[in-house]
Amino acid sequence: MTMPGSPSAERADCLLVITTVDDGTLADDLAQELVEQRLAACVHILGAGRSVYRWQDDVEDAEEHTLLIKTSVSRYPALQDWLAERHPYETPELIALPITQGLPDYLDWIRQCTR
Repeated sequence: MTMPGSPSAERADCLLVITTVDDGTLADDLAQELVEQRLAACVHILGAGRSVYRWQDDVEDAEEHTLLIKTSVSRYPALQDWLAERHPYETPELIALPITQGLPDYLDWIRQCTR
């Protein structure tokens, strides 16, 4: 059901992609390359935070940096392949969330930067 004022299907063509790494320098390097390669319009790097998770049946506690990657749906497959190849984790977190609302000019900017 479409609600009045809801975004069109065209507006859901941008994504917020989330990943984490355990090294701040690596986070910086990945962000720089993602933007240079036009795989992302912008990467916001959050300061170190704590992750508690289960890995190979053990509970782990680690410091990680979160990358919030803004990209287009059309560039996501290339971004996923590129990041999986360079990511140091055996099974990296890579979650893509559709951006269904946003300032139209900002969403246009994401699309233009990732062509």
